[in-house]
Amino acid sequence: MKDPNYQFGVTAIFPCSYLPDEEERLLIVVDERLQNNQSYSMLMMEGFRRSSDQSYRPYCPSCQKCQSIRVLVEQFKPSKSQKRSLKRNQSLNIKTSSKVQDNYYELYERYINTCHKNSSMYPANKAQFHSFLSNSLAKQMFIETWHNEESEFGTKQKLVCVAVIDILLNGLSAVYTFYHPDYRSSGLGVYSILTQIKTCQQLSLPYLYLGYQIDDCQKMNYKDRYFPYETYVNSQWEFINKTDKK
Repeated sequence: MKDPNYQFGVTAIFPCSYLPDEEERLLIVVDERLQNNQSYSMLMMEGFRRSSDQSYRPYCPSCQKCQSIRVLVEQFKPSKSQKRSLKRNQSLNIKTSSKVQDNYYELYERYINTCHKNSSMYPANKAQFHSFLSNSLAKQMFIETWHNEESEFGTKQKLVCVAVIDILLNGLSAVYTFYHPDYRSSGLGVYSILTQIKTCQQLSLPYLYLGYQIDDCQKMNYKDRYFPYETYVNSQWEFINKTDKK
């Protein structure tokens, strides 16, 4: 933020959560004047993210591999593989909600306990779930993906994916996505991002913020496949199109 009187803090240096040979440090927002939706949106424009109500940005002593990334949704053109994802999942139904629904936790628990057994989020529990989703900085949207299951008793809708989204002044921010592990082969992670891009377009919002792209981390190196996009480098957004990506 441009006002020099705003207060920020710096954490101690600790082992990096994503790159085992690196050390991590965070710049965190401690000024109460920045604890609102407008300021949060402005912070996102300067490469910040949030965890619950804590806004932060990497401030590492010897590494700049975490690159904030946002998709330019009006210019976005799906790749061949993304078009296949849309076609493969065209039978799924998309709904939105403005609040957490009771059936989210069961899906979240199944996802964490199956797909993230080696993470700090394992094992899932309800207190962690509600703490993880709670925030007072932004209005939220939950993009739900449903599958119609056919049986001898008729058609039943099954919730298979939920994307947790923050609504910003100039876009949407993808906070987290969890899905049913049985649908992993459907590529719901990719499909979810494509539905978020479409939602931005429908709301006439120019950006979808995807968080930090980390090329050297397998679980964090998937966000630079939605062209064109911008990365926040040296205090400014740098335009990247497919022909620029090496």
